Formats: sequence, C-alpha cells, structure tokens
Amino acid sequence: MTVVVWISGALLLAGGLMTIVRAEAGPSILDRTVALDILVTTLVAAVALYAALERRADVVPVLVSLSIVGFVGSVTVARFAAVEPPGEGRVMTRWEAAVARALQRAQESAADDLDDDDQSGSDDSATDRGKTS
Repeated sequence: MTVVVWISGALLLAGGLMTIVRAEAGPSILDRTVALDILVTTLVAAVALYAALERRADVVPVLVSLSIVGFVGSVTVARFAAVEPPGEGRVMTRWEAAVARALQRAQESAADDLDDDDQSGSDDSATDRGKTS
C-alpha cells in the first residue's frame, strides 16, 4: 500500500508541476483556466489520496467543496471569456512581454534617429541656401 501511495503522490506532484508550467505559458485566458481547473482536480486527488491513506471520512466535505469551487470558477471564466473581443483574451508571458518591450524600444530609437537625421538635414540645406544667395 505504501508503494502505491508514494507512486500516486509522485505522479500527482509531477502533474501539478506540469500544470503550473502550462498555466504560466498558456497564451490565452482559456488555456490558463483549463490549467488551473486541472490543478484543482489534482489537489482534490491529493486530498482523496490522503483520506484513503489515513482512512479519514471527515475529509469528504473538503473534497466536495474543492470540486464545487473548481467547477464554479471554470464556468465563470468560460462565460466571461466567451464575450471577449478576439485578441483581447490573450495575456503575454514574461518572455513575450520582454521581447515586445525590446522591439518597441528599438522602434522608438530608430524613429528618434530618423528624426535627428531629418532635423540635421534640414539645417544643412538652410545653410547651403544661405551660402548660394
């Protein structure tokens, strides 16, 4: 029995960690919702494993409460995500946000360089016109 509990616990832990990674990387809010729903289900399974190992029936209300919270949370997010305009439900990861900021800075510096070149070019042409007159 102990070996089965340890193997089950290790599998639940691995599944929970993979789910957390998926929730972090998921590109849309619905992907994150599914990942967090799976995480709640994994937590319910872990509590059920504990209850079976310790032979405790008083944990059943906790299992029911966690299941209801997971269900209501998933349904609520799915309902509100259904009315989002396309493209608005996407949340960028840290890496994507850093890349977007770097690209924005590069574009701003390139635009500033072009503005500086235009201003210095117009000054040169004004002095050239003054010399020819």
